Amino acid sequence: MSCQQDRNPLNRHSAGRRLLSPCEKQASDIFTRHLLIHSGLSRSSGFHAKVYRTTPVHSQFKLFLLLVLSLSFAAVQAQTPSPLPSDTLPPPAKQQDTSRVPYRYPFIVGEIFIKGNRITRSYIITRELPFKKGDTLYIQDLVGTFKHAKERIINTRLFNDVVIAVKEFRGFVVDIEIQVKERWYIFPLPYVRPVDRNFTAWAQHNYSLSRLDFGVKYSHYNFTGRNDYLRAWLITGYSNQVELAYDLPYVGRTLKHGFGVGFFYNGFKEINAATINNQQYFMNSDTIPYAGKYMREQLSFSLRYYYRPALKIRHAFRLGYNRLNIDSSVTIVNPHYFNNNKTQIFYPEFNYALTYNNIDYVPYPLNGFYLQTGFTRKGINSDMNLWQLTAKTYQGFPLWRKTYFVTQNLGLISLPFKQPFYNQQFVGYGDYYMRGFEKYVVDGVFGGLSRNTLLRELFNFNIPFLRGTSHDVIPIRIYAKTYVDFGYVDNKYFRDNSLVNKFLYSGGLGVDVVTFYDFVFRFEYSINQLGEKGFYFHIRNDF
Repeated sequence: MSCQQDRNPLNRHSAGRRLLSPCEKQASDIFTRHLLIHSGLSRSSGFHAKVYRTTPVHSQFKLFLLLVLSLSFAAVQAQTPSPLPSDTLPPPAKQQDTSRVPYRYPFIVGEIFIKGNRITRSYIITRELPFKKGDTLYIQDLVGTFKHAKERIINTRLFNDVVIAVKEFRGFVVDIEIQVKERWYIFPLPYVRPVDRNFTAWAQHNYSLSRLDFGVKYSHYNFTGRNDYLRAWLITGYSNQVELAYDLPYVGRTLKHGFGVGFFYNGFKEINAATINNQQYFMNSDTIPYAGKYMREQLSFSLRYYYRPALKIRHAFRLGYNRLNIDSSVTIVNPHYFNNNKTQIFYPEFNYALTYNNIDYVPYPLNGFYLQTGFTRKGINSDMNLWQLTAKTYQGFPLWRKTYFVTQNLGLISLPFKQPFYNQQFVGYGDYYMRGFEKYVVDGVFGGLSRNTLLRELFNFNIPFLRGTSHDVIPIRIYAKTYVDFGYVDNKYFRDNSLVNKFLYSGGLGVDVVTFYDFVFRFEYSINQLGEKGFYFHIRNDF
C-alpha cells in the first residue's frame, strides 16, 4: 500500500496538538515492528505467549530494555532534521499563520453530478464547462471558475437558471454538482407580425392591419436533447413564407462538429423598390395594374457546417443556392434593382463566419468581449458578383457597482463598389441600426457604425410564477441608460439621398427591461443630427 501524504493543514492540529499524517502513522508502525523484531518480541513469533512463558524477571528486563531503546530513539530523532516533506507544518511553538495555506494546494475534480436535465443530454452541459473530471483546481479559483461555467451553460439558451456548487470534498478530490432548470422547448405558436422593419416604420402606414403576416411558427428547441433546433414556419397574410430547417451543432465523439440544412420560400405582395429621401419606397401588387401575384419571390436551399474547437471559438460555413424573381414593373421604377436590368437571377452563395464569444450573458451582455467576422461570396457571373467582408465587436466594461459601459461596433465592405440596389442595404437593416434613425435607411457598400451605452441597474427582482416547476419565477432586471451612436456609409454611385457619404450621430435616454426567454424591451427617447426627437419602442436583443 502506497503512502499518500495528507496535505490538508486542517487535519494537522487539534486542540493545539500536532496530529500524525498518514505518512507519519505508517512510518511509526514500521518503526514499532522493526523495534519489536530486533528485541525478539515480534508479534508474528508469538509475542504475547513468550511474555507469559518467561519468568517475571526476564519479562520485566525486556520491557525495561524496550522502554530505554524507545526513549533513546526518540531523543535522537528530536536532534535530527525531520524527514517529513517540507510543506508539513512546524510544531505549535513555531507555528505560523496558516489561514491561507489551503489556497496553495490543488484539488482534483472528481465526479460531476448533474440534476434537473430531464431532456438535455448531460454531455451537452459538460461540453460547456471550463473543467473536466481529473483537472486541477485551486480553492481561490473555484468561485470564478464556477461563475464562468454558469455563464457558458446559460448562454446555450437551454436553461432558465443554473446553480454550480461543491458537493463533497474527499481529501483532495472535490465532487461538483450542477443543478439546471430547463426552459420550455416546444413553441407551436400563432404568429402575428407587421412586415415593416420596426414599429416606427409600421406607424408610417397608420398601423394598417393589412400589413400583418400571420400563421404558425413551430419551433422545437433542444429537439433531441442535443441542443439541436427544428423549425417549420407556415406564414400567410401580407406575404407567404414557408421554412423548414434543422441544426445539430454537436455530433461525434469530440462534440466539435455540427451541421444544418434548410429550405426557404417567400412571396411578397410588396417590394422595397428604391430609397427616396432616405426612406423606403414600396410598390404593391394590389395597386399596380397588370402586376403579378407577388412583387418578389425567393427560393433558397442551404447546407451548413459548424466547427467549435474550443469553448469560445466557433467556425460556421454555409453553402446555398438562391433564385430571385421580381415583377417587371420594378425595373421601370428602378432599373438598377438587379444588374443588367434583370427580373430573374440564380446564384450560388458561400458564407464563412468566425465567432469569438466571451461575454457574460448573450441576450444582454454587460461584461466581456465578442467578435464575429467573416465573408460572403454571391454569384459567379455579372448577374450577381459580390464579395462582402463584415466584422462585429461587442465590449462590456463594469465601471463600478451596478454601472456598466457597453460599446458595439460594426463594419461592412462590399466589392466591387458598384453593386445593384439589392446588395446595398446598410443602416436600418438587421443589426445595422442607429437609435434615433428608426424612420430612415441608408444604402451603401462601405462603412461602419458604433453604438455606445452607459447603463445603471435600477431593479433586480423575481416575480413568483409556476411554483414547483422550472419556471417558478420570472426574473426582471431594469436598467436606465444613456447612449451616443455614430455612423458613416459610403455610396459613390447612388448619391440622391442626403444621409449617404455623411457622418451620422444621435443620442438619447432610455430604459431596458430584461426578462426570461431572452426578451429585452427597450424604451428610448432619441434625438438625431437632424434635430428630430422621438420616443421609440423595440423588442429585441443584439444576438
